[in-house]
Amino acid sequence: MAEAQVIQLHGDDPRDRSLPKDESPEQPASERPASAWERRAAAGLAFLRRRLTGEYEVDEFGFDAELTESTVLPAARQLYRKWFRTEVIGVNNIPADSGALIVANHAGGLWALDGVMTATAVHEETPDHRFLRMLGADLVFTTPVLGPLARKTGSTLACNPDAERLLSTGQLVGVWPEGFKGIGKPFSERYKLQRFGRGGFVSAALRTGAPIIPTSIVGSEEIHPMLGNARTLARVLGLPYFPLTPTFPWLGPLGLVPLPSKWYIEFGDPIETAQYGPEAAEDPMLVFELTDRVREQIQTTLYRLLMQRRSIWR
Repeated sequence: MAEAQVIQLHGDDPRDRSLPKDESPEQPASERPASAWERRAAAGLAFLRRRLTGEYEVDEFGFDAELTESTVLPAARQLYRKWFRTEVIGVNNIPADSGALIVANHAGGLWALDGVMTATAVHEETPDHRFLRMLGADLVFTTPVLGPLARKTGSTLACNPDAERLLSTGQLVGVWPEGFKGIGKPFSERYKLQRFGRGGFVSAALRTGAPIIPTSIVGSEEIHPMLGNARTLARVLGLPYFPLTPTFPWLGPLGLVPLPSKWYIEFGDPIETAQYGPEAAEDPMLVFELTDRVREQIQTTLYRLLMQRRSIWR
């Protein structure tokens, strides 16, 4: 009786400790959870299979969302976060599930990376990781390699019909109205907005009722400071300009690497257009007024951001 009480006080009978447990010490390989490396490898193989068999979707503009998200955005994300250390302001001004026209200043000298970084900011910072459908100049789509890549990543020709079709289906559309005048301006005129053209982007917004989001980008002017323009060489090559920077062409391919300036992207308060109605797109005075309003808002924000930043590089 005493022995039974001792065993009860001390828990299970030691003689029972050698009995088999419910849990097996080893699980079959097929039942073990996959490691992060195995998941990445499986996803990569599945991606390659879909590319080889053609089991992926491309929209009417040639946009391949899977390719963009799997291959292009990871590379752009490294520039966005590590190289330019981009800070974003006002992302809450971007609609969560409807169309809007994002209008920004343009710069870059050798590479117009402000478009890529704005698209990356939209995808990274919006809750549903939205894509930005960028509008580009003719030269972009006639350039070998760059043209097809631009189509696959969501860009299309900067024309009103394409912009209106995208906006009417609830897409975010990006436009840089300064065009080559912006990216090809000398460093002495940095952050001074060039002419915005005839306001075609405003007409597209009015016809679709999409809000216009003035967007200001600081940091893009310093990645390739343009000190001169070899105009004769540009004409021979059929280019709008041929930049001369502190590193290009003097350092050869190394001169193509952008300098690691600190970037800020601010999405400003939306300018609503729905209250005017589609017929307002035919009113040249209203189009001019809204164009000037967008330009003034971007310029004012640029000056404020420049006053606030402490260093080009930090």
